[in-house]
Amino acid sequence: MPKFTYEARNNGGAKVNGSLEAANASAAAQQLIQSGITPLQIEPFEKKRNIWRELRRSLGLEKTSIDELILFCRQCYTLNRAGVPIVRGFHLLSESYRNPLFSEAIEEVVDDLEAGRELSGAMSRHPKLFSPLFVNMVRVGETAGRLDEAFWHLFNYYEHDRKTINQIKTALRYPFFVLIALILAVTVIMVFVIPKFAQFYSKNNLELPVPTRIIMGVSNFMVDYWPLLLGIVALTVVGLGRYIHTDKGRLWFDEIKVRFWLIGDIVLRATLGRFARTLAMALNAGVPVLQAITVAARAIGNEYVSSKILGMRDGLERGESLLRAAMRQQVFTPIVMQMIAVGEETGRLDEMLDEIAGFYDREVDYDVSNLNAIIEPMLTVGMAGLVLLLMLGIFLPMWNLVDMIK
Repeated sequence: MPKFTYEARNNGGAKVNGSLEAANASAAAQQLIQSGITPLQIEPFEKKRNIWRELRRSLGLEKTSIDELILFCRQCYTLNRAGVPIVRGFHLLSESYRNPLFSEAIEEVVDDLEAGRELSGAMSRHPKLFSPLFVNMVRVGETAGRLDEAFWHLFNYYEHDRKTINQIKTALRYPFFVLIALILAVTVIMVFVIPKFAQFYSKNNLELPVPTRIIMGVSNFMVDYWPLLLGIVALTVVGLGRYIHTDKGRLWFDEIKVRFWLIGDIVLRATLGRFARTLAMALNAGVPVLQAITVAARAIGNEYVSSKILGMRDGLERGESLLRAAMRQQVFTPIVMQMIAVGEETGRLDEMLDEIAGFYDREVDYDVSNLNAIIEPMLTVGMAGLVLLLMLGIFLPMWNLVDMIK
């Protein structure tokens, strides 16, 4: 409900100021008169602009986390099960969140609800907060009168999603830090250590072997042109960041993620497991197959895989079976294709999709738990090889100097 600020006089003739909620300015004036206050001026309430917050939001620094969505779904489920009116419940939620983006979005949802809009429609106006999957699940829950079940399914979905994301992050954390440390170490050697050896070799007029000359050349280039190198790195990072935020760039980057050596297969299976679970949840809630596939494709967070899944939808629209449409896209494994065939044949596709999601989850869990065991030896060998090359390049002339002394 809109909020208004007012300036008025009380029964004693003294000026008073305040704010209240009313359908419109006339209703606000009527409320004041009924309470014995004579209104002088009534204006719509305007929130003070928070320039710092707007700057953070424009830069994308103020976001909602998956933990907040999980908590929100759990609270909505509890409120619905307890029979709390939805407007009152959302009022309570908006006051409890510290994230201003989330709190303001819920307040706007409440305003839309009080204006007569349905909950799913109000949430659809905040696409950065509520995904198409979220909105469609809420819409199905509203239609079937089972809104509490919709929020419970969403809670379980995001809870499992967080677990998978955390597993992949944990597996990649060690290799990432090792790689960063290696890059920093090589940079320090090239910029600060090798120039000292170069001065020493130059003073003694030593004949340098080819590996040493290459290393010295790279070192000299890094020392002489470090501003240019930093500029190239910065421009590359900024340019890639901007390109990835375009439709074409996002598709390219998401394809790289699923094709990347060693990691790509895990990302692909985790994405397909997410798709299978989303589609099963939508079908179980009564969403039509074509609409469910569209919703699931938009909810998985990978544009490349999403384009393949939308290709499945196109095949269904042409009258193909789900099995044939999936085979045409060549993203599912043969075992999963057999499970889809069984689900179509028995009319229990949602149950089979749950099985597929579980199958992919078990594979991802196993691969993630063994990822470090595979990567660590490779990193060790790679680091040893790089250090060996650097040391040989630096110390080969030393051996020549020893031979000259002898």
